[in-house]
Amino acid sequence: MTTLVPTEGRAIGGLPAFELPAELEAGSPPEARGMTRDAVRMLVAPRRDGTLVHSHFSELPRFLDEGDLIVVNTSSTLAAAVPGVDSIGRSLEVHFSTQLPAGLWTVELRRGDEPWFEAQPGEVVDLVGGARVELLAPFAAHPRGVRLWIALARTPGPLHTYLAVHGHPIRYRYVRGSWPISTYQNVYATEPGSAEMPSAGRPFTPEVLTRLVARGVGVAPIVLHTGVASPEASEPPYPEYYRVTRATAHRVNDTRREGGRVIAIGTTVVRALETVVDPRREVHAGSGWTDTVVTPEHPVSSVDGLLTGWHEPEASHLAMLEAIAGRDVLERSYAAALSEGYLWHEFGDVHLILP
Repeated sequence: MTTLVPTEGRAIGGLPAFELPAELEAGSPPEARGMTRDAVRMLVAPRRDGTLVHSHFSELPRFLDEGDLIVVNTSSTLAAAVPGVDSIGRSLEVHFSTQLPAGLWTVELRRGDEPWFEAQPGEVVDLVGGARVELLAPFAAHPRGVRLWIALARTPGPLHTYLAVHGHPIRYRYVRGSWPISTYQNVYATEPGSAEMPSAGRPFTPEVLTRLVARGVGVAPIVLHTGVASPEASEPPYPEYYRVTRATAHRVNDTRREGGRVIAIGTTVVRALETVVDPRREVHAGSGWTDTVVTPEHPVSSVDGLLTGWHEPEASHLAMLEAIAGRDVLERSYAAALSEGYLWHEFGDVHLILP
């Protein structure tokens, strides 16, 4: 049995430090394990009574009520990883993270399973298919050096088209095998832009969405284009582009005024809505770049609950989860997930935190 291990240190978000066993890392999608997307396990954690319920994602409609609203991130995933070579012939992989104004991008260089920290401003990396990126200036530091660069990308044709032809999905060391970009898309995704899948929504199927609507649960969209994640260090999320429409803002406000619950599908939704909520808990339309970081010191006022995946002990998202669930519920949830063998990462199981 695996449990949270109390040590002198703590994981982010107030959890006792814990190690994630390799066997709990989901290395392949559920479909490759003989399951449907919506068959993954779901731990339900209502704050009101402290109970924990073991279920499956296909049962999500059972835990929501008529008049509730789920908010989804409709950003779709880019094939954002492209092989290349640097000026002295070393093989690298370039991860396109976030599109910036004026045609610039933030990019990460990787070699093997690790970030590559030996690059310098002005370096050029030649990519397959006749493209190249020129590193202009550091964008984000890392304890070991520069992790993200502001770069100028030159591609034969539109960059999104180039990535669709020559790129592949970003994948980390725990993923076994190569999976097509369709494996990394949510069923409701409509707008390309995310370096990595907003993975809390991956278990949704058209059938689950239909059952939610039939039960009287509303569905509203936002967009937040995710940048690269960091499994190597406890870094806060970088600024990301978001958009909350007037219609979605109105639906969130109307739902709460009428006594319904607003459930965010993923931490990206929380980040976007917390960017546009005012001190009266009214959500407004907005778009641009958000550097909002949700922590227990930044109380969440735009949503009532959250569906999310399971996060590593270093993940900055744990601070957001503590802000929504509270430390006690979060600690007991993670202890139960480890004990019961829930699976981590984008192809793994999910955690539903309710009021």
